[in-house]
Amino acid sequence: MSVISQKMCLVGDFGVGKTSLIRRFVDDQFSDEYLSTVGVKISRKAVEVTLNNQTQQKVQLLIWDLEGHTKFKSIAPSYLQGAKGALIVADVTRPETIESLTNHIELFTSVNPKGAILLALNKTDLVEPNTIESLTNLAEKQASDRVFGIYQTSAKTGKDVDTIFSDLVLKMLEAR
Repeated sequence: MSVISQKMCLVGDFGVGKTSLIRRFVDDQFSDEYLSTVGVKISRKAVEVTLNNQTQQKVQLLIWDLEGHTKFKSIAPSYLQGAKGALIVADVTRPETIESLTNHIELFTSVNPKGAILLALNKTDLVEPNTIESLTNLAEKQASDRVFGIYQTSAKTGKDVDTIFSDLVLKMLEAR
């Protein structure tokens, strides 16, 4: 079986949990210690997915963790170049990060108009379920038709972390 290499990017405001989601997915670890990403950090993980025709496909994921500070936005397009998908992350404890989803979606689609996009509303372990529901509604208003899913995640508990990555990989493979 051949191995396909695919690039995906994690995009979002600072402190939303992009690095934590990657660490949970790649290493099955979580740390409460906040370490700001400077520039970009690239992680790798080999996965195997089942395609629609029930065949198995091995994928070498290149996961680009992009810094979330606004001063970084001018060079972000060069890092986004060539990505087949983006996981755009917001923090449910900070509604302003949900309001900025549109900017992240527009930035990614300006560089990769055919790229797959998924939204992750992260840190759901820190808020009440009824709050998450209203924030999901807010995220739906921010999402464009380019977004194929909105997931409620927690890097701390692992809720839906594997699901967001595997669903994004499948959508990326459909688009190639």
